Amino acid sequence: MRILFSLVFLSLLGACAPKATVATTNPVQGDTIQVDSVPVVAALSQADVLDQQSTSDDLNFTYLKAKSKVMWKTRTNTDNYIVDIRMKKDSIIWANISVSMISGAAVLFTKERVQFYHKINNEYTNLTYDSLSTSLGFKVSYDLIQNMIVGDQPYKKNNTRRVVRENENFLVKQQEGHVEVNNWVGPNRKLKKLSVSDLPSSNKLTLDYEDFASLNSAIFPFSSSITLDVKNKENQVNQTLISIKYSKVELLDTPLEFPFKVPAKLLKP
Repeated sequence: MRILFSLVFLSLLGACAPKATVATTNPVQGDTIQVDSVPVVAALSQADVLDQQSTSDDLNFTYLKAKSKVMWKTRTNTDNYIVDIRMKKDSIIWANISVSMISGAAVLFTKERVQFYHKINNEYTNLTYDSLSTSLGFKVSYDLIQNMIVGDQPYKKNNTRRVVRENENFLVKQQEGHVEVNNWVGPNRKLKKLSVSDLPSSNKLTLDYEDFASLNSAIFPFSSSITLDVKNKENQVNQTLISIKYSKVELLDTPLEFPFKVPAKLLKP
């Protein structure tokens, strides 16, 4: 089950019986949910300019629809998936994961919870983000997932932020509780690389963005690669490599549907 949660979470960056429906309240009418150089410290003015640029260059959208190919590689296995994604900004993320043209799993992220239906095994899970973080061994939030998908910095300016310059790039270093975050921002003012480290456990996620292209007058990374290093119970590091390539991305104003059907028997307490 942990591998499945990891797949759903990570494949978003870049993994059915109609008897009942899991419903989620939608605040906006129209949506339907069925459930290495030496760093030089940057001057304050450079940091302020970087803040303004980063904010203005965040991907501006109401709805997003995308299709991606995901390669998932561990020490013993390599698997390939098709992941369809639908998003309503700051509200809903839906994904369907298919293997060999067969839909195998669906997930629905809202601001409060994560709902996961593994169709092949006929398993349904309804989690808080705290529970999901414990399962993954990594701190997860809705905003983190959304920003990782669209290539925006996951955390904005805070009191722990420090900016250094590395050649043509800016490195924005942040501390969020016990999580250490490094953002490398390129000359195109978009996030090129992200590392997120959980200090108590030493678990680490590294994400590299590539293939930047214009999308509705904005810039979007059509490829990304993720490295996830997580310690197991024996304190050994298990490494997972994920390659994500988007074949299609659309930014829309028209409301989308977020179909998420779960058999009634699985919804009983």
